[in-house]
Amino acid sequence: HTLRQGRMADAEKDPAADAEGEGEDVEAEAQVEFKPLIELPPEIDHKSGEEDEDVIFKMRTKMFRFVEASKEWKERGTGDVRFLRHKTSEKVRVLMRAEKTLRVRANHPLAPSLELKPHAGSDRAFTYFTPDWSEDPETGVVEQRNELFAFRFANAENSGKFREAFEKIQKGDFTGLDVIKQDAEDAEKAGEKKEEKKADWREKAGEEEEEEEKAD
Repeated sequence: HTLRQGRMADAEKDPAADAEGEGEDVEAEAQVEFKPLIELPPEIDHKSGEEDEDVIFKMRTKMFRFVEASKEWKERGTGDVRFLRHKTSEKVRVLMRAEKTLRVRANHPLAPSLELKPHAGSDRAFTYFTPDWSEDPETGVVEQRNELFAFRFANAENSGKFREAFEKIQKGDFTGLDVIKQDAEDAEKAGEKKEEKKADWREKAGEEEEEEEKAD
């Protein structure tokens, strides 16, 4: 009889009290700290070296360097050639990074002594000889080398904007560069739209050709 009463007493316990006790256990478990198996290193602030400079001109280009040993031009990549002006010293340098890898392909002062020449009589490309501090194409090592570079642009209008900005900066004349920069960007956008229209036309022509073949 006593055993039966004990069982009944257990069955009549306050369910709220049980729930409260269970909640305390869950909360206690939730407060357990789990340390990661691998400690992540602190976030690294990667700097490009361009933080103290303003872009005063840029134009998409395909760049080449002349290899003296083999007497031939080697492509160094496609991307924006930019003129960067230091915020304090106001010195300007030419910087070109390959658009996919962002590796530095040209890095040198835009000096008054640089002699800009049309490349092989073309109205779309210019060359000049300069001391340069960019990555060696073979080893990736950055060191000074004397280079003969060529920059080829999409059309004569783009190359003309490049030459205009280049020669104004050589003379120390920075007036109107914002206008030249904007004109250059507008010219690039217009060229991109033209290429898109050509691609759309080629795609449409291809679809029509396929339909004609199916009809035959």
